[in-house]
Amino acid sequence: MTIPEILEILAQKKPLSDEQADFMFEELMTGNLSEAQAGAFLMGLRAKGEDSTDLAAGVRACLAHARTIPGIKATPDNPIFDTVGTGGDGQHSFNNSTAVSLFLADMGYTVAKHGNRALSSSCGSADALEGLGIPLEQTPEEARDGLEKYHFAFLFAPAYHPAFKFIMPVRKQLGIRTLFNFMGPLLNPVRPSHQLIGVGDPDRLFLMGETLLLTGVKRALIFAGGGGFDELTTWGVNRGYVLTDGRMEKTVVDAATLGFPRHSPDQVRVSGKEDAIATLRTILDGKGPEPMMDMVALNLAGCLHLLDKGTMAECADIARDVVHAGLTKGIPYAG
Repeated sequence: MTIPEILEILAQKKPLSDEQADFMFEELMTGNLSEAQAGAFLMGLRAKGEDSTDLAAGVRACLAHARTIPGIKATPDNPIFDTVGTGGDGQHSFNNSTAVSLFLADMGYTVAKHGNRALSSSCGSADALEGLGIPLEQTPEEARDGLEKYHFAFLFAPAYHPAFKFIMPVRKQLGIRTLFNFMGPLLNPVRPSHQLIGVGDPDRLFLMGETLLLTGVKRALIFAGGGGFDELTTWGVNRGYVLTDGRMEKTVVDAATLGFPRHSPDQVRVSGKEDAIATLRTILDGKGPEPMMDMVALNLAGCLHLLDKGTMAECADIARDVVHAGLTKGIPYAG
């Protein structure tokens, strides 16, 4: 089994065995692939169509090389949440999941947000949080302290996955969605008990859900938003799965039935990084554009529902009030 032999299998759009996938991801994580080979591997997987063998092998390899946070573990009395989209949806929307995570933390829920800089979007979660003054380069001990003090910490993927140094240049050069967009939400080193995960490609929902079940998550909502977005949207119907204690069931979230007006995709887009950060600030102040505020409230409602704070309709009412009030404690780490 050699690297060229496996690349040839992918070139023929044939599936890899568990052993072949494990071998390639281990070679990738240890820097034994050249950038050309790494790019060919990621593009070969996408052209073939990523499957559970590929995704599971990637997750195993990444977690085996990841750093962990000491003393932090989700419990029934202290659930840990993560809100994230896979990215790669090409929509250039504002940083919705980042806003949702900060509102959740402001409400007193523990949020360990795992993310990265923009690769194929206008502004990644890391770019947005950095723009707000939230530190990215935290040690595991500093992240632990942040979770205890602010109920929030950002886990910058390259810092917690040192092996990403071999992958990031390739992903940045490719500039398009790869398997790592799907893997990202599954690689949080804290192992959150609750997750809200948006997937831009509805064909990957079941695959993501199956793999997420293997992480031991207690409750999660994994969905494809209307119009190809990786967020719950107020237009169209959001379809996906609810995961509860090892079970996965289909679900539908229709914002119209929860009292949200039908906005359009164009109303939640930003023009670039500076616009994204400025927009995020206005949303956190409770003064953002109504279509964006409603989108944040809808996704926040999904989080509260997973935390058993009421029906989706009841949680939507709570979320609207929270979002329009703005952050009550201010931006974490500020000052």
